[in-house]
Parts: sequence; structure tokens; C-alpha cells
Amino acid sequence: MRQQHRGLVVTLLGIMVGCGPSSDAQLEVNKEVVRRFVEAQNEGDIETIRELVAPNAVRHCQATPDVQVRSREDFIAFYEEYMASFANPWQTIDLLVAEGDMVAVLATFTGRQDGPMGPFPPSGKDVDGKFLVIIRLEAGMIAEWWVEWDNLTMLTQLGHFPPPESD
Repeated sequence: MRQQHRGLVVTLLGIMVGCGPSSDAQLEVNKEVVRRFVEAQNEGDIETIRELVAPNAVRHCQATPDVQVRSREDFIAFYEEYMASFANPWQTIDLLVAEGDMVAVLATFTGRQDGPMGPFPPSGKDVDGKFLVIIRLEAGMIAEWWVEWDNLTMLTQLGHFPPPESD
């Protein structure tokens, strides 16, 4: 009888593992969430952003140390300010790599700075630069992400660096 139970348990475990998403399938699902997040930002689709970002999501970024994003609503406020700085922002995914609950993104950002950006006045100039993001997903939502780019290159393209000489 004990052998039958052991066999039944092994069979049930095999069925459960076989019915759930495979590791590769889950990685593809995670990458699709990231693709939808980028598309929603490109389209200005706040509702989809709300659907994809966890309520307590956290954004980390050394390039913008004064920007604190500790919730979905913080991110939406940050995103709306960013949209006011760049009239035509666009993110293009160049590469997605997924492992476990993380998705790494290499992307290109393009846009024209038509509005103020923090302490920098509108320049009317275009920017075209690479950035990296590592996104951690939890329960199918973006829970945490790390964003990095070359601030010096971006500020130079926008005409904000080198800073004007003071008198």
C-alpha cells in the first residue's frame, strides 16, 4: 500500500510539473511583460502601465539619484514629468535576456527635449542613447528595476554639457 501511495505522489508531482509553465515558457512570459511595459510608455498608455507595475514597485537609478520611485503612483508621476520633458520620446528594445524572475534590457532612447528636465531648460535638441534596465517580476508584474545610462553623453547631446561658463 505504501508503494502505491509513493507511486501516486510521484505521478501527481509529475503531472503538476508538466501542467505548469515550463521554465522557458515563463521566461518568455516575463519578456512579454517587459515588451508591453516599453510599448505602453511609448504610447503614453497609463492604464497599461498601471496594469504592469506592482503597487509597491521600486525603481533604482544612479543616473537620477534625486528621483525616488517607491510605488506605482511614484513611477506614474515620474513618467508624466519625463513625458513633459520630451515631446517625442521613444524606446526601442535592442536585446532582451531573461533568467529566473529577471529580464535584462538593452535599449535605445530617442527624443527631443522640448520641456524642462530637472534643472535643465528646454534645449530643443535631439538625444539618441543606449540604456540598460534589469527588471524583477513578481506575480507577473514589474516589482523592481534598475536603470542605468551615460548621463554625460545625454547631457552633451542636449547641449547641457559642458555647463556654460559663469561670470
